[in-house]
Amino acid sequence: QVQLVESGGGSVQAGGSLRLSCVASGYTYSAYYMGWFRQAPGKEREGVATINTNSGATYYADSVKGRFTISRDNAKNTLYLQMNSLKPDDTAKYFCAATRQPLVVSWRLKPEYYNYWGQGTQVTVSS
Repeated sequence: QVQLVESGGGSVQAGGSLRLSCVASGYTYSAYYMGWFRQAPGKEREGVATINTNSGATYYADSVKGRFTISRDNAKNTLYLQMNSLKPDDTAKYFCAATRQPLVVSWRLKPEYYNYWGQGTQVTVSS
C-alpha cells in the first residue's frame, strides 16, 4: 500500500557528504514516524535517524549525532538524510522506512517497529 524508493547513495571519501532521498507513494496519510536504517554486510540492521512526520521531532543514533540530519517535505512525500563528515564505518546499505504506529523513544530506532520499507541505496565511504 505504501511504496518507498531511496536514492542518492554513492561512493565518497571520508569527510565527504551525501544526501539521501526517499519518495513515498501510495497511501501515506497518517504515518507517524519515518526513519533511516542501515545494514552493513554481516551486521544487523540498525536505526540511524527517525522523524515524527507530524511534529518534526527527530531522534538520532549516537553514532551519527551531529553529523547527520533527517528532514522531510510532507508536501512532496519525501524524506531526506543529509550526511556530513562521513566515516568508513558509515558504509552500508541505507533504507528508509515508515510506520503508522506511534513509538516511544526506545522503539524509534528499532527496525521491527517499522512495516514499510524501501529497497535501499548503497553508501560507500572510503578511507
